[in-house]
Amino acid sequence: MKDTIKKVIEHEAQAILNIPVEDGMIEAINLIHRQVHMKKGKLVTSGMGKAGQIALNIATTFSSTGTPAVFLHPSESQHGDLGVLQENDVLLVISNSGKTREIIELIDLAENLHKGLPLIVISSNPEGVLAREADAFIYTGNPKEVCPLGLSPTTSTTVMTVIGDALVVSMMNKIGFSNEDYAKRHHGGYLGDKSRSQARTESKK
Repeated sequence: MKDTIKKVIEHEAQAILNIPVEDGMIEAINLIHRQVHMKKGKLVTSGMGKAGQIALNIATTFSSTGTPAVFLHPSESQHGDLGVLQENDVLLVISNSGKTREIIELIDLAENLHKGLPLIVISSNPEGVLAREADAFIYTGNPKEVCPLGLSPTTSTTVMTVIGDALVVSMMNKIGFSNEDYAKRHHGGYLGDKSRSQARTESKK
């Protein structure tokens, strides 16, 4: 059993190391900065199933680090939630296959509502429909799932999470996000206390 656990960890660690660092990541960061920090829009993330859970995590992490973001469920978007989109927003969608039906439909609906809305796509399929529509395409490297059936989203979602973290940290550096900024957005709990303590330390320097 321990050997199996070790192999899973090694497999996923290698998949992370194999993530291609390409221009698409830089383009995505610049798009988010332009739309959110210069045009005062927001980042709207979306994904279906497990990819949707990663998209939600990316949105909340961006919001807590100075870049306003919300998660839009692709199915709920067809029942009124699409109204959260505004003309200066930027849409980030995640689809491992690059052809998730609900996400393709969301892209079409968003384009109908606000023509030319910038689109960022995270996917393992550089030849898919979504990749062709993207203003910035981020390739996951198409890692093999560690699931013994090769079906359950496991390694792919790990890679998606790391890509999200890379975007968040890059944006924090780009906007000069500080401990004081963090404390204003995260008042409660251990992290709130820690950020305020670090902000006080910074102010004394």
